[in-house]
Amino acid sequence: MQNLTLLALDTSTEACSVALFHRGEKTHINELAQRTHTKRILPMIDEILANSGLRLNQVDALTFGRGPGSFTGVRVGAGIAQGLAFGADLPVILISNLTAMAQAAFELHQAENVVAAIDARMNEVYFSQLVREKVRSDVGEFFQWREIITEQVCSPEQAIKQLRDDNAFRVGTGWAAYSQFTEKNLTSSDIVLPNALYMLELARVEYLQKRTISALEIEPIYLRNEVTWKKLPGRE
Repeated sequence: MQNLTLLALDTSTEACSVALFHRGEKTHINELAQRTHTKRILPMIDEILANSGLRLNQVDALTFGRGPGSFTGVRVGAGIAQGLAFGADLPVILISNLTAMAQAAFELHQAENVVAAIDARMNEVYFSQLVREKVRSDVGEFFQWREIITEQVCSPEQAIKQLRDDNAFRVGTGWAAYSQFTEKNLTSSDIVLPNALYMLELARVEYLQKRTISALEIEPIYLRNEVTWKKLPGRE
């Protein structure tokens, strides 16, 4: 669909990014903006739309990183996405941040078996393992990611126990954050944080299969409840 226009945003980690798919081309803005997401994300969206001569209501769908990530960052992303989608009456596509990093591994390194670990603090990681597979649907054939280790929050020890393949391509900040991984030579690739750019292809496939939701249905995925996060004041 050459005429499809998608806008993606992500604030789930210390990275803050926006990306646009328009007329078959992708553009993006990505920067580190820890604790300043609320100040940066809307100007970044305005900039990327203006650079393409678009208004928000000309976008076909809005996609965002629904988590997992920092409680504050995920909440900011969900709130911004909901406000924009309400205001412009846009359908919404939710993308896992772990799956987005797997997609980055494919686009940058052709990896099709990816294990993701984002530092969740408190000696835990957000963790999953995914494989890229071809699937058939009513609207054609697509490549999608299938979880072979379900998205979860767990200790480094639990993550290591679940690993099925030490040769899987590793992404995320979690690998460098804990000695349990480094002692076993489980180090990350150059992909350590999610980027909205790599949500675009995932969102395109979801859109073509009519898997969208309304702004009212947006639910961020924390994997860890709000009460737990409140035990550490001042920590994201």
